[in-house]
Amino acid sequence: MKDQKIINISKSVFGVCFSTGSICLLGGLITGQDTFAIGGYLLLIFGTPLNLLFVLGFLIYGWVYKSSLKACIKAISILCINIPIAIIYTIIGLNII
Repeated sequence: MKDQKIINISKSVFGVCFSTGSICLLGGLITGQDTFAIGGYLLLIFGTPLNLLFVLGFLIYGWVYKSSLKACIKAISILCINIPIAIIYTIIGLNII
């Protein structure tokens, strides 16, 4: 796999998780419906293992193919940006309820 493809996969996973979390947070703020809070909670439950699975996959791929290790580390760091964002969104969501 080429280095740019690894980074694009990471950006895509980040974008999907970030967009879904933002929709859940903003939807809950704007409408006040509990459905968005439930969706955000389910995103935390299912999104965390999904991101960890990709991190593990990038780590294993980087160890097997040493030439792509730098790109895999960059991809992992992109995915790790979701962690503080998810924490902030959770704090905001819990303070609203």
